[in-house]
Amino acid sequence: MHEISCPHCGKAFKIDEAGYADILKQVRDGDFERQLHERLELAEQDKRNAVELAQAKATSEAQKDAAAKDAQIQELKAKVDAGEAARKIAVTEALGAVEKERDALAGELELAKQDKLNAVELAQTKAASEAQKDTAAKDAQIQELKAKVDAGETARKLAVTEALSAVEKERDALAGELELAKQDKLNAVELAQTKATSEAQKDAAAKDAQIQELKAKVDGGEAARKLAVTEALSAVEKERDALAGELALAKQDKLNAVELAQTKAASESQKDVATKDAQIQELKAKLDAGEAAQKLAISEALSVVEKDRNKLQGDLEKAELEKELAEKCLKDKYETQIKDRDDAIERLRDMKARLSTKMVGETLEQHCETEFNRIRATAFPRAYFEKDNNARTGSKGDYIFRDADEAGTEIISIMFEMKNEDDRTATKKRNEDFLKQLDKDRSEKGCEYAVLVSLLEPDSEFYNTGIVDMFHRYPKMYVVRPQFFIQIVALLRNAALKSLQYKSELALVRAQNIDISNFESQLLTFQTGFARNYDLASRHFQTAVDEIDKSIDHLQKTKAALLGTVNNLRLANDKAQDVTIRKLTRGNPTMAAKFSDLTNTDPSDSE
Repeated sequence: MHEISCPHCGKAFKIDEAGYADILKQVRDGDFERQLHERLELAEQDKRNAVELAQAKATSEAQKDAAAKDAQIQELKAKVDAGEAARKIAVTEALGAVEKERDALAGELELAKQDKLNAVELAQTKAASEAQKDTAAKDAQIQELKAKVDAGETARKLAVTEALSAVEKERDALAGELELAKQDKLNAVELAQTKATSEAQKDAAAKDAQIQELKAKVDGGEAARKLAVTEALSAVEKERDALAGELALAKQDKLNAVELAQTKAASESQKDVATKDAQIQELKAKLDAGEAAQKLAISEALSVVEKDRNKLQGDLEKAELEKELAEKCLKDKYETQIKDRDDAIERLRDMKARLSTKMVGETLEQHCETEFNRIRATAFPRAYFEKDNNARTGSKGDYIFRDADEAGTEIISIMFEMKNEDDRTATKKRNEDFLKQLDKDRSEKGCEYAVLVSLLEPDSEFYNTGIVDMFHRYPKMYVVRPQFFIQIVALLRNAALKSLQYKSELALVRAQNIDISNFESQLLTFQTGFARNYDLASRHFQTAVDEIDKSIDHLQKTKAALLGTVNNLRLANDKAQDVTIRKLTRGNPTMAAKFSDLTNTDPSDSE
């Protein structure tokens, strides 16, 4: 027996070994709860710090990667824009030079054609003018000769009508031939514009003058006239023969002159045509060379642009590959973090399950029985704890606990009901659904207390406090979580032992005429201290459970945020994969036109 002094009144009282061990156990349990609470707080703080650090690190790395990718994309876009502008300038310069050269060659060709036309028109005008001049001169000579012939015709008719009848015949023949010569002359003037007919006309005029002179000689005398006629006939015949020869020569000269003029005109025309053809061929060669140079310049410009485009496309593909690798790394990293968080959540859940049920692969009844049997020999050596198999009243509880003192006097009796429920059960039950039947079983089996050991309503803060008294509904009834099974048994048993001890002491005190008021005060003090210790233990345990629940909720939120990040990365990857050159040029007519030109010119360049 140990003697203990009351801290309030200073009175000493003795307790047995069981009471002393119970007090020591309460002190140790309080220290254990305090240390457990402190360690749980430290673990929760470390967990929060680790989660915040991982989130901050992941966010910083994601922001850095996103900024780097954005900068790289902007740089590639700037390179694309610069390459496009350079290509436009190069093509514009090449086309400008070629177009200028083409316009110059076209102008030269047009001038050459105009010069050719002007030269032809000038030659035609000059030839027509010369022909008109020659024709006018010939017409004047013809009119003059006609006037002379008409004037001498009357004199010849009067002077030599009879004597010169033969001469007149010859003259008429010569006049006919002369008319033919005149007609040929006119034709020659019109066709070749020669001088042969003019000389023949001059000879004819000279002959007419000789005829007039002969007529004058005929007028001089008859005798001389006959002689003159004879001489004239002879001379006329000679002259006729000479005139016929000259006429033949004139015709031949006319033909030769016509052929010469035609040959000369044809030669000059051929020379002009050959010259113009040579100029045309030269201009065509220049045009072909200009077109070839233009095509070469455009091809070179396009080649440079295509090289830049291919380079930019390669850079873009490289950037996309790097982005995919970065996204893959981030995804793997986030998946690893999510897996770590899931493992942490699972560990916390397992920890909570161990703190609350410690039921891995066994039922709640087996768990409670196992826990009781572990401490039966030391804490409850004379206790009875077995299943209630007596169903004669129509119902039965799960377990009955009875304990007695050394004399065999029953100290306490408790009716236990164990209720568990799978998390996947669709229809959830409540603790209050079993209280009435439990109270009935307690009364029928003659038990003092009734305890419902329940895992129902796991989210209820009311029941999660640990030990809940239901005295407002049913007398001497408690609802506890499985982790408080041993505690409620010990508390009720110890309370019963104290009551038994106090009853014995009360009888002894009465026998010794001790004032009962001191006993009631001590009893009240004990009950107050007991209730206070019970309340502190319950609150500490509930605080630990609440902190664990908060940790689980926080990790669930972290997991959801990381899953959302992975989903956003997947959406960003899908959008990046969906980016094409055509979509980038949508709404930009200049870029669309340039790429369309590139697409259209590629086949022609390859040909």
